[in-house]
Amino acid sequence: MSHNAIDPTKAALLDAILPHVAFDGWSPKAFQLAVQEVGADNPAAVCPRGAVDLAIAFHRRGDAAMVAALAASDLSDMRFRNKVATAIRLRLAAVPDKEAVRRGTTLFAVPHMAADGTKLIWGTADAIWTALGDTSQDANWYSKRMTLSAVYASVVLYWLGDDSLDGQATDAFIDRRIDDVMQFEKVKAQVKANPLFKPLTGPLGRILAGVKAPSHAVRDDLPGIWNDPQ
Repeated sequence: MSHNAIDPTKAALLDAILPHVAFDGWSPKAFQLAVQEVGADNPAAVCPRGAVDLAIAFHRRGDAAMVAALAASDLSDMRFRNKVATAIRLRLAAVPDKEAVRRGTTLFAVPHMAADGTKLIWGTADAIWTALGDTSQDANWYSKRMTLSAVYASVVLYWLGDDSLDGQATDAFIDRRIDDVMQFEKVKAQVKANPLFKPLTGPLGRILAGVKAPSHAVRDDLPGIWNDPQ
């Protein structure tokens, strides 16, 4: 089974639980209903944490759908900021049930689940950057994903409350958030180029030069600033 493949039994349980999540959340009750419908003999073998594992699988399924949609899209004439915005929009479009995301947001807001939620958001940001061909191997690898994680998390929260026609308000919000990041990048570049800040940026730059991106083998263990070339 490939790294991104989902166990067939888990996939069946995920499909079965979704109709129940709107009423019962990602809960033990919803999980048991899914188990009964699927007839899984040993559900703990594929979902030791029950519905939590299915909530994680639901999020990662959305990431995989987004990556596939990006691969099928022609982004060649887009500015990089627009490519990122498109990726975020495709990720939202990959959600079959907004209520499942709403319930998941509640689940991962619980203190003991926060680390899992952060890792999922980071994973989405990493999936976007990887799909868009990011080749950074230094501190930028982290800063790009950290910034996009913050952007994506804020977009999801806005989108959950958006009842505008065809999500027009969310579209505008995505553009504003990316504009904010690009403005920050512009200021950062100006500070870096200003000789007055050299006593601070010089030593910091040397420290950051020693930071390397993780190997592909360990990237999934991470929790969840880009330059616009045009």
